[in-house]
Amino acid sequence: MPSELNQKIYVAGHRGMVGSAIVRNLEAKGHTNIITRMHSELDLTNQAAVKLFFEQEKPQQVYLAAAKVGGIHANNTFPAEFIYQNLMMEANVIHQAFSNGVKKLLFLGSSCIYPKLAPQPMSEDALLTGKLEPTNEPYAIAKIAGIKLCESYNRQYGDSHGIDYRSVMPTNLYGPGDNYHPENSHVIPALIRRFHEAKVNNAPEVVIWGTGTPKREFLYVDDMASASVFVMEIDKASYDRNTEPMQSHINVGFGSDISIAELASEVAKATGFEGKITYDSSKPDGAPRKWMDSCQLNRLGWKAATNLNEGLALAYENFVLLNQVH
Repeated sequence: MPSELNQKIYVAGHRGMVGSAIVRNLEAKGHTNIITRMHSELDLTNQAAVKLFFEQEKPQQVYLAAAKVGGIHANNTFPAEFIYQNLMMEANVIHQAFSNGVKKLLFLGSSCIYPKLAPQPMSEDALLTGKLEPTNEPYAIAKIAGIKLCESYNRQYGDSHGIDYRSVMPTNLYGPGDNYHPENSHVIPALIRRFHEAKVNNAPEVVIWGTGTPKREFLYVDDMASASVFVMEIDKASYDRNTEPMQSHINVGFGSDISIAELASEVAKATGFEGKITYDSSKPDGAPRKWMDSCQLNRLGWKAATNLNEGLALAYENFVLLNQVH
């Protein structure tokens, strides 16, 4: 194993929530040759800069966790930026990885690749079977293109050049490195902030948008990192047996979902808020359910290790640390 642990691994997007968790996981496993670049050092949308980086550094493995991300408002407001930047990043990195002899690459996608009305739980074969959610369609199209880039390079160059490029699709993630912005954050970090502020200000109640009935699946980010490294390290024969050349992506989920009302109660407990939780049913609910089918990954031998209570406690600890408030 020593030579494997010394392989040069490039983690693109190492300052993001998933990228930083992948670095933590690799370091914990004893990998000693991880390379990273901040955006100020390497703009992944710049073809010439990415070409030069790969020619100089010659990584042996790549985890492509870099992406332009944002909530519904950002996706709706900047659709051109979301599709352009994500397409350029993945095209540049995947092509230069191939051109510079990288045999193993893992691309990280998103659950929004699936149709808006996909049957629940959403299995890998739901891809390209219906219309996407309009608000984040440009982002989803870019992520689908990333999967197809990996598959196309495998199909054309897999045998001749020995490359093996794979894709994983995470469910909703939370944990250290999350975005707790008051307007632009996802549901768990938004609830953590609101319940924490309510506790600090002795507010009698917290009002949640919608009815509380929609169900969502949540995965702790270090579990996502563990799954990413697991999928990267599966032997090729097992991976090929469990996937198809033109449907090779693998879902990564917790395995079950929870209603927003149940989630709000758990976040209140984690933050120590003891007031009342009410629901504003005049506000939109969004899709009634979003749940990933992770059976394929479970069959390969991976399951999530962190339950929601543990994960929320760790996420809240991280929020408090980030905000230096007690």
